[in-house]
Amino acid sequence: MKQKKPTWVIQKERDRRAAAAETVWLFGLHAVRDALSNPMRERLRLVVTKNAADRLAEDIAKSGMEPEISDPRKFSAPIDPQSVHQGAALEVKPLDWGNLTDLCAPRGQNSRVVLLDRVTDPHNVGAILRSAEVFGARAVIAPHRHSAPETGALAKTASGALERQPYLRVKNLATTMEALREMGYHLVGLDATGDTSLEGIAQDQPIALVLGAEGPGLRDKTKETCDTLARIDPAGDFGSLNVSNAAAVSLYAVGRPN
Repeated sequence: MKQKKPTWVIQKERDRRAAAAETVWLFGLHAVRDALSNPMRERLRLVVTKNAADRLAEDIAKSGMEPEISDPRKFSAPIDPQSVHQGAALEVKPLDWGNLTDLCAPRGQNSRVVLLDRVTDPHNVGAILRSAEVFGARAVIAPHRHSAPETGALAKTASGALERQPYLRVKNLATTMEALREMGYHLVGLDATGDTSLEGIAQDQPIALVLGAEGPGLRDKTKETCDTLARIDPAGDFGSLNVSNAAAVSLYAVGRPN
């Protein structure tokens, strides 16, 4: 008699098949151009207007793709009609950045990573990826659940950074934080009630910045896993930054070794 597979095995196989079948539509000239130039990207279908095709001609030629020319008044790519696509849309497979150890193993005292706790707005995540790339972070890390997946809106906000800055989604954020600690990272949670000013964090060490969603902030478990809770000191009484601005400020503050 054939032995029945455990439920968890069946679910894991389903999740694997679903991931293999998943595709993403990127849109906008910057996002499409960078994806066309990224050798790590698996590209499936390119829909462009004649004008966009002319502007992307060199990148299209290098990619080897055969574009589908679409009427700008009836853009044929299956994306939200309200999307600011600029006449260019590209269907791709999500990027596979590999594993945490390979991506984040410190290479010097000023290695930096960013962890996001329940940050679900793709525009915020896109902006954080852009800042992370500018300030040389090793990766941006978020949990599979309650985080922003790779989407066209995220890619457009990232303005090309999605193709350069690793965006790693993990099963469990706290477990990943522990693994980073084992790798030598100091885990700094950003919290308005933190006992330490971010400016007081020693910069001559690998640092993992942990940021929470606007409003609820970091979860209790995430706070407990951090080594330090630090605050960004405002100049006056108004001390609120959105999460993408807080990420940029934090990366700049810890990005200059002593």
